[in-house]
Amino acid sequence: MMSISDLYPTGLHEQNKGHFASIVRLALLDNNINAEEHKLLERLAYRLDITKSEFKEIIKNPDSYPIDTPFSYNERLEHLYDLTKMLFLDKNPTIDKTSMMDRIAVGLGFPVENVRLVVKEAIKFFLKEPDIEDFKKVIKKVNPIKH
Repeated sequence: MMSISDLYPTGLHEQNKGHFASIVRLALLDNNINAEEHKLLERLAYRLDITKSEFKEIIKNPDSYPIDTPFSYNERLEHLYDLTKMLFLDKNPTIDKTSMMDRIAVGLGFPVENVRLVVKEAIKFFLKEPDIEDFKKVIKKVNPIKH
């Protein structure tokens, strides 16, 4: 028997699908998803509770999923981490990727006046093989929460 939650997806799950679609769009910038990118996408899909059928559908048509800005600061950091990791998987920081990171950071809700610094730290961090907790500390240092 189906439950109500099976019929109506949660806001969080829809947000996760939108976030995953954003990552897929980045992976497809060169119109190709290589083996390393595919492996990362599979890990992220698992972490974001994306089903195999959702995974296939999002890979096929990532533009049909809305981009949702996360509410909490930690969620924004996690999304920035995932997006930066996908964009700099090849460890090649180009101007195109850097300007895209600026737009991503603004879209995630980082203050415009601080975006350059956030992006610079995010890129510098990813060129060193980071983990997410270290990433959060570095970004929080250059963009502290104001209560």
